[in-house]
Amino acid sequence: MVDVSDTRSSPGPTSAAARKVAGGRRNPAVVGRDDTAPRWLRRSAGVSWRLLVVLAAVVVVFYATSRVTLLFIAVFLALVFTAVLRPLVELMSRVMPRGLATALSLLAGILFFVGLLTYVGYSIATQWNDLSRQFATGIEQITDFLESGTLPFTITNEQIAEWIDNAVRWIQDHAGDLAGEVAASAGTVVEGFTALALAVFCTIFFLARGTQMWTWFLNQLPARARGTWMTAGGAGWYTFSGYTRGTVIIAITDGLLAFLLLSVLRVPLAAPLAVLVLIGAFIPLIGAPAAMIVAMIVALAANGLWSAVGVGVGIALIGQLEGHVLQPLIMGKQVSLHPVVVALAVTAGTLTAGILGAVISVPLIAVAWAIFSRLRTVDPPMEEEDDDADVDEEDEVALADR
Repeated sequence: MVDVSDTRSSPGPTSAAARKVAGGRRNPAVVGRDDTAPRWLRRSAGVSWRLLVVLAAVVVVFYATSRVTLLFIAVFLALVFTAVLRPLVELMSRVMPRGLATALSLLAGILFFVGLLTYVGYSIATQWNDLSRQFATGIEQITDFLESGTLPFTITNEQIAEWIDNAVRWIQDHAGDLAGEVAASAGTVVEGFTALALAVFCTIFFLARGTQMWTWFLNQLPARARGTWMTAGGAGWYTFSGYTRGTVIIAITDGLLAFLLLSVLRVPLAAPLAVLVLIGAFIPLIGAPAAMIVAMIVALAANGLWSAVGVGVGIALIGQLEGHVLQPLIMGKQVSLHPVVVALAVTAGTLTAGILGAVISVPLIAVAWAIFSRLRTVDPPMEEEDDDADVDEEDEVALADR
């Protein structure tokens, strides 16, 4: 008697033939691989669906953020305030309770901001009448220059008057739309104050209990994931805080240098223009040129062409000092992004969320890259080769196999 179970379980030509008849050679579940498509196509498909999943996750994050923009802005501002004030809190907490150090540091920051706005407002109020007269004189000089005929084209007073009439008529025709935009701007101002108040509230807890809050969050995670989150959080906060503090220091330095330059050239409204340069330092690539153009226009209207040229050259030199001396000295390697990446990030942020996107795009990209660089495993770097070097036959074979 033959044992049927042994015959069925034993490997042999019968089972191989059965698999062949059943089409097992083409069944990935039997063979363990799919030979129906080329290797490059299978790899491309695998990479493609993974990229689609990542893209979908990014879209979901952006959509969720757009639904709670005010909350996102408040938390971002709170992190900025925390990064700037934390060194002062750490220093003061050595000689006093941390809660008192937090309150005094936050009060010092508010007083500095209010004092800056007060000084700017006072400067505008005291110099506005003189600037208005000088601006009118500058406009007349520009008009006379355009009418003189030294340029390839001429502009007459009648053409200028016609343009002014057209502008007034356009304003009258669109008065309703402009009023609606003003009302919307008023709502935006209210939302801005709400976000600022929420940011200050969160900053208090971030400064006073930030370490305990981070520890509580880590305790909610599985023990095997806590190390990765600690590494990622440390790298991200190191980069974000370094970028924020460095940007604030550089912006204040640019503002002081611009104030000295405008004061030496006797340009009116030196303080407000210096504050504009300070604010422009927070917007990479486009902030400084915009501030320079405004300052040049004021100098042109007040003191003439050569004063405007001097202002433009001086602010350009301040920008060069910032890019080649201040940023490498203050930020170091905390934010190591290529200028092309910065340009693309600012452009994408501006197209996505306007000025706000231009401000937050670079620090977000810097934090993401810092976390990725800290968690990834880097292979040995390739050696640099000449552009005209020929590829070896072994490399050609390897590429063909791939």
